Amino acid sequence: MSALLEVDALDARHGLLQAVRQVSFEVAEGESLALVGANGAGKTTLLRAIAGAHRPAGGRVLFAGRDITRLAAHRRVKLGIALVPEGRRLFPNLTVEENLRVAAASRRSGPWTVQAVLEAFPLLQPLRHNRAASLSGGEQQATAIGRALMTNPRLLLLDEVSLGLAPVVVDGVYRSLAKLLESGSTIVLVEQDLRRAMGVADRVLCMLEGRIVLEGAPADLTREQVTEAYFGLRQVAGA
Repeated sequence: MSALLEVDALDARHGLLQAVRQVSFEVAEGESLALVGANGAGKTTLLRAIAGAHRPAGGRVLFAGRDITRLAAHRRVKLGIALVPEGRRLFPNLTVEENLRVAAASRRSGPWTVQAVLEAFPLLQPLRHNRAASLSGGEQQATAIGRALMTNPRLLLLDEVSLGLAPVVVDGVYRSLAKLLESGSTIVLVEQDLRRAMGVADRVLCMLEGRIVLEGAPADLTREQVTEAYFGLRQVAGA
């Protein structure tokens, strides 16, 4: 598999605070990568820097071999990068279907249509004419993911999919994500739930204080190794 996304020595700041420190990794076409770590580890800032929503202080982001480090976010969407942000950020007064169709203005050619999204997330089918403000958290999350899919992305960035949702709702969202992964989608997932992250990802990166401190396939990592890296309980080799 060739690298679809390359992050090279990336630094990102919030004022004087350095949130991402010299982060480098690659994501292959068709791979699912989970970014895990405690609050404040730099995961969301890293995802936003990849999407173009946060300007990096240093380093490079390459997509399909092209340097996109200084490219505007809307132009990255046109290239095939879609971000589902933390908090979902739907248009509350628009219906589910209208929220999906808003994204169609930036769509690339591809298989994702309103009907395809409703088939992937069947819980939305009876709600397609309901306003987003009336939806539950899980329904809003499904709509937000569907809206991103409407752009027909080559790379889907998902930030905190399970945050604030009841476990039974998260189960439903992850069942739909499993279908996306089976279809060969390339996904980078930020997730605090280690069990779920390790259950769906081909590879896991654990971040601590802006750095990657552990990397590997879930089958090659024990839960104890990931937990120790997650909380910085011991110095991880190579950190």
